[in-house]
Amino acid sequence: MVRIRVLVVDDHRIFAESLAAALAAEPDVDVSAAGSGPAALRSLERAAAEGRRYDVLLVDADLGGNAPGVRPAVPVQEVGEDGLVDGISLVAGVRSGQPHVRTVVLAEKDDPRRAALALQAGASGWVAKDCSLSRLLTVIRGVLRDETHLPPALLTGVLRELTAARKHRTESERLVESLTPREREVLRCMVAGLGRKAVAERLFLSPHTVRTHMQNVLGKLGVHSTLAAVALARRAGVGPVDLGSAGRIGVEESSSA
Repeated sequence: MVRIRVLVVDDHRIFAESLAAALAAEPDVDVSAAGSGPAALRSLERAAAEGRRYDVLLVDADLGGNAPGVRPAVPVQEVGEDGLVDGISLVAGVRSGQPHVRTVVLAEKDDPRRAALALQAGASGWVAKDCSLSRLLTVIRGVLRDETHLPPALLTGVLRELTAARKHRTESERLVESLTPREREVLRCMVAGLGRKAVAERLFLSPHTVRTHMQNVLGKLGVHSTLAAVALARRAGVGPVDLGSAGRIGVEESSSA
């Protein structure tokens, strides 16, 4: 019998342990529980190192107290700052680090916007916490067959959210394409969190020239701050410059600055 390894991640211990116990009663399910994002990441890493990877992650949508409008999603790589990882960020981190693991988000209520964010982050399903055990098992087994599971009542709203997100991304991509190669490189430095002096040193430019490039970037993107420019860049799929290759691009392009 092929066994399914499941990790329940919820900071409400009673719920997590109760759900784990219910799932463990199934003859083909092995289940463990974690009470936080960092604990879940440690469990995943330990299991992978021991050659007994998890198959499915059940993640609380409100993990870490991340209620809508209260606490923004934090990238998994920033966990060390406050010891918290919200549910959507955990999904994204697991998708990036262990793509074979299927994730299902468990939610107190249906929310098309957050469900769409979960799918974009890499989740394979969104399930109400008050669903039946048989329904949850159907979803668990379904996502292992590469199925995507959403409550029927959420489908229209989620499709609308995904369409809107794609529209925003397309507009962001168009704006980024209006930048010169040098301005795009400056933007990538901004996404990496480099300040004006650091960008100048990296690209072998004067701080004044970098300031001009940054002002041009903000103007062409139609934003008024570095934070807004970085947010737009991320929507367009622009990643940070590779800090491990500092200086290389500056040497090659210094004559065109």
